[in-house]
Amino acid sequence: MVNALADALALDLPDREHLRYLSKITGGECTAHTRAEPPRRDVRPPVLRTLGLLEPGIAVVTNRLGDVLARTTGFEAVTRDTGLLDADTPNLTRYVFTDPRARTFFADWDEVADERAFELWHGPSGASFEWFTAELALAAGPDLTRRLNRHVGPRRRPLRLHHPSGCELELVRETLELPEDAQQLVVLLPADEATARAVDGLAGRSAGRLRAV
Repeated sequence: MVNALADALALDLPDREHLRYLSKITGGECTAHTRAEPPRRDVRPPVLRTLGLLEPGIAVVTNRLGDVLARTTGFEAVTRDTGLLDADTPNLTRYVFTDPRARTFFADWDEVADERAFELWHGPSGASFEWFTAELALAAGPDLTRRLNRHVGPRRRPLRLHHPSGCELELVRETLELPEDAQQLVVLLPADEATARAVDGLAGRSAGRLRAV
């Protein structure tokens, strides 16, 4: 409700924060209330070993909120200089909605944004969904909140990237669900030979692996 009102009034970030503060006061909520316990960030050793077997391919372990928990050197190569891994605790969802570079990096930014918003509904818990989306909505604004209100499942197409180096990449995604951990292991496979060669070049190697045929 607060986010919808902020969207309708076209409030900027400081005003959104103030409105949220006022809603807590008028609603009788204690302003010192701490946020919900965040989802676990540790990755089980067997998952890390599996990730290691995918080297030097492009793979990443995330949770539904978008936290990047572990990744291969191939993933680092593909996301180098994009800003995604600049933060101490990288988060894909926050990057998509708040970093201007994401709109250039993801050729189909609107579809990627739809996916990230939809994933939040499947987060580790209702409490973690609430605190994460409330904080992110302050910075992301209507781009996020209007998607949260839609509840529409996104189309899953190959991921098209405009890499800062000038490479054009098209990657097929395969996802292994880790329900015990509320995490996912995502493998990104070059969809064509041109992408495979570009990935090899980004990683500085002469022969690639994990490509779709």
